[in-house]
Amino acid sequence: MTLRIVFMGTPDFAVPTLTEIVAQGHEVVAVYTQPPRPAGRGMAERPSPVQVQAERFGIPVRTPKTLRDPEEQARFAALEADAAVVVAYGLILPQAVLDAPKLGPFNLHGSLLPRWRGAAPIQRAVMAGDAETGVMVMRMEAGLDTGPVAMGERIAIPPDMTAGQLHDRMALVGADLMVRALAALERGSLGLTPQPEAGITYAAKIDKAETRIDFSRPAAEVHNHIRGLSPFPGAWTEMPLGGRSERVKVLRSVVAEGAGPAGTLLDDRLTVATGDGALRLVELQRAGGKPVTADAFLRGASVPAGTRLQ
Repeated sequence: MTLRIVFMGTPDFAVPTLTEIVAQGHEVVAVYTQPPRPAGRGMAERPSPVQVQAERFGIPVRTPKTLRDPEEQARFAALEADAAVVVAYGLILPQAVLDAPKLGPFNLHGSLLPRWRGAAPIQRAVMAGDAETGVMVMRMEAGLDTGPVAMGERIAIPPDMTAGQLHDRMALVGADLMVRALAALERGSLGLTPQPEAGITYAAKIDKAETRIDFSRPAAEVHNHIRGLSPFPGAWTEMPLGGRSERVKVLRSVVAEGAGPAGTLLDDRLTVATGDGALRLVELQRAGGKPVTADAFLRGASVPAGTRLQ
C-alpha cells in the first residue's frame, strides 16, 4: 500500500523530504508552497525550491496566499489525502485543513520539542550554545508546534558548527525520519507521545536588530552568535576600511587567547577582544562581495592591531 500525500513546504530544507517521499513510492497528489517571490538583482519572480523540485517530478503545484478561504479549504479536502506532510511551509493551517487528511497532518520540526518551538529553531539552538538538537515528526494541531511527537532523532552540534551546516545535516536526517514515520503510519503502528509541559522555549524569528555583533559579551557568546547567524542573515560589525566605516559580515570565528578593550583588534590576524576573552575572525564578507577567508580578506584590506570594531 502507498499513501496519498499532500506535501506542504517551501525552502531548501523541505526538498530532501519531498524527494524521499517520492522515492519511497508514495503518491504525492499535490504540493503546496509559497508563491514565487521577487529575488536577485533583476527582482524577477522566483519559484520556491520545493516548487522547482515538484515540477521536476511532474507533481501539481498550488501556491495560495492563504488557506483561510473556504473555497481553498474545499479544494484541499477534495484531494482526499491520507496524510499531509508539512516541512517549513510558512502558512498557518486552519482547523479545516488540519482535519481533512484521513490519517492526519504531520510536521517535520527542527528541534527537540518542546525546546525551540517556533520559526527559527536551528539558528536559536546554535545561538544559545546548545550541544545537541534534533528533528521530530509531530502530528499537527492548532497550537504552535504543540502536537504529540511520533518519532525523533538527536543531532550533535559541535562547538564550531554553523547554523547553515546544521541546517543541511538536519534536512537529510529529517527526510529519512519522515519516510520512516510514514511507513509506520501505513502499517498502523505509528505511536504518538504528548510533549512534556516542562522545558518549553520559543525560537522567535530572527530580527535584523539582533544581527549586529556585540563584542562586549563573552567570547563564547559572541562566537555562538556569529555561527548561529551564518550564512544567513549573517552577523556583522563595522570596520574602518579605506578611510570609511564599512559593514562587514562575519561568517566564522574561533575562540582565541587574548584580552583587551572589547572590540579592539589584538593583532594583524583579526583577533578581536571581547568582554571576556577573544575571538579570531576566520571568514568574512564585505558588502556586495563573496565570503572569503581572513587571509584573503586581509590581502584586500588594512586592518592593523589596535583597530576598533563597532
